[in-house]
Amino acid sequence: MKDDVAARIAANPKYQKLKGTRASFSIIMTVLMMVVYYGYILLIAFNKEWLGTKIGEGMVTSVGIPMGLGVILFTVILTNIYVRRANREFDALTAEIVQEETRK
Repeated sequence: MKDDVAARIAANPKYQKLKGTRASFSIIMTVLMMVVYYGYILLIAFNKEWLGTKIGEGMVTSVGIPMGLGVILFTVILTNIYVRRANREFDALTAEIVQEETRK
């Protein structure tokens, strides 16, 4: 019985749409995160002098510290965006698909 339900869910056009939407959204989010993270790592590797520049007169903080915190903050924001969309759109569509297919 469970295999039958799983096969019906896999064949459901809404499920195919869910898989495609979720995959493309995940790829976009992954690319954004990789650009930010590896961009920061490349700056560390190839432009240490600029990252070591002091922010202002008499300041001990360099440019690299706020940028590193920015990478962390960007990660938190991206995670929040993904979780909100998953809870709002992906979970609702999943529940709808399962409900449709288990009633048959």
